[in-house]
Amino acid sequence: MRKVYLDHYAATPVLPEVMGEMLPFMESDFGNPSSIHSWGDKPREALEAARIRVAGLIGAPPEEIIFTSGGTEANNLAVKGISWAARKKGNHVIISSVEHFSVLHAASTLEKFGFEVTRIEVDKHGTINPDSVADAVRDNTVLISVMTANGEIGTIQPINEIARVSAEKKIPFHTDAVAAAGYIPININEIGVDALSLASDMIYGPKGAGALWVRRGIRIMPLFDGGTQEGGRRSGTENVPGLVGMGKAAELASLNMKERVSRLENLRDLLIERLPAAIPHIRLTGHPDNRLPWNASFAVEFIEGEGMLLLLDNTGVAVSSGSACTSRALKGSHVLTACEIPPEIAQGSLLFSFGIDNSVEDVNYVVEVLPPIIERLRQMSPLYDKFVKEGGK
Repeated sequence: MRKVYLDHYAATPVLPEVMGEMLPFMESDFGNPSSIHSWGDKPREALEAARIRVAGLIGAPPEEIIFTSGGTEANNLAVKGISWAARKKGNHVIISSVEHFSVLHAASTLEKFGFEVTRIEVDKHGTINPDSVADAVRDNTVLISVMTANGEIGTIQPINEIARVSAEKKIPFHTDAVAAAGYIPININEIGVDALSLASDMIYGPKGAGALWVRRGIRIMPLFDGGTQEGGRRSGTENVPGLVGMGKAAELASLNMKERVSRLENLRDLLIERLPAAIPHIRLTGHPDNRLPWNASFAVEFIEGEGMLLLLDNTGVAVSSGSACTSRALKGSHVLTACEIPPEIAQGSLLFSFGIDNSVEDVNYVVEVLPPIIERLRQMSPLYDKFVKEGGK
């Protein structure tokens, strides 16, 4: 049976070059980078080299990179840390309604401590109107947090325009770039943000490694109490092998971005073209043009995504329904709900996330095996039966 992995938004494999640089720091060079004896020298040097590589992916000064355990921690540190540090100035935070749960839930936690949160709505493609952000700003607003792009539906947000709003209002602006970094060009000086989250496992690095870039002069309160690692902004012994791997993955993403993006866009566009032609009553979700190169997301009418995922897995195809963090929750996606997709259609969401090893043959295989699965599930669907009886085709 053919095996086709199209769930790279959930996890990417670690590249051999990345693994090769990690191994010494799990074997011979295992010392603590905070140690002053010689066993700490190589880990400390490798950590700083990784910081330079990660900073290079977004055009940032290395000393402004804070290493974390992943994108979720980076988002929590940004949303909570910047907001708490500015508590004397105000207690209002602006986010979008389609943020990752690590931002949405962090904002909800702030509300429990007296903060007020405005959640900006999006249009049917999941795009935020920068004017809506400007209208939501108050005298007590201390943070704006809007993702660079939504990994579930692929829509790329107008970050530059939102950054101009934040600059005019003199409000710190954080963006979750986990789904976008390494796949679209990002330079912090060109887009004008003040803080940006990254994750290693989206760019073929190891899980459990991430980073938050914070512009010099932006105050941030640490989430953890402990030692003085990461300039006192993130306590805890650093995950040296993971961060070394992230550094190498970031370097490769920078070097190979053009080639990778061209390949991914071709596969994405081919599936977006062929799948609706092969399956009736299926709609593309997210922006039709302004979307991530690896993302092809759909909503299939009259059936649930859970059934499609299980039957696709039986054919050797791995995809997801909604985001990886909610794929085990039998409820509609908050992103699709925000795009005003009806719940009965949102339940049939499918996300195909391409990787650098996928091929045209993989697309052909999906187009071959998915239509019979859809037909089988629809024959068992009371919604589809009602639709046909009422004259639908």
